Amino acid sequence: MSVTVLFVPGLRDHIADHWQSHAARALPGSVTVEPLSEDRLSLAARVSALDAALQAIEGEVVLAAHSAGCLMVAAWATHPTRTIKGALLATPADVENPLPEGYPTLSDLTAHGWCPMAREPLPFPAVVAASHNDPLASFERIAGVAQSWGAELFDAGEVGHLNPPAGFGAWNDALPLIARLASR
Repeated sequence: MSVTVLFVPGLRDHIADHWQSHAARALPGSVTVEPLSEDRLSLAARVSALDAALQAIEGEVVLAAHSAGCLMVAAWATHPTRTIKGALLATPADVENPLPEGYPTLSDLTAHGWCPMAREPLPFPAVVAASHNDPLASFERIAGVAQSWGAELFDAGEVGHLNPPAGFGAWNDALPLIARLASR
């Protein structure tokens, strides 16, 4: 692959057995946005970290984001600082509705800039992978977000939140979707 893939984790940052970790190991030269040591819940701080990671990459970039990472990409894309070849946005979290126990509350997310979610059309091709049984977002709601972003909707089936608690480690669709975006 002649482009650099930048992985954008969600709020839980790097997880060893996550689909992003498996894909990163399969893609030599890929990069992952570094976790924050402070202001971890701040959307602005996360977008700044994403931008810093992008600025450190020479050449073309495909983003591969998960959960709240998708929302970071959408927020960054409202004021992009460089051209992006494409983005895979897997199981975006619906932070405008209460999340399950163990996740930040709606009031905390709102106070830290996550609500309302950026819904402007993305200035690059994107594929949004949505799940029919995601505890963090309904398929219909994410289909609407994908439409707002001008992104292609990929029906991932019943994959939960596409994370280890949902039975994923490796996600077989990740690398082909990334490759398709990279070849555009």
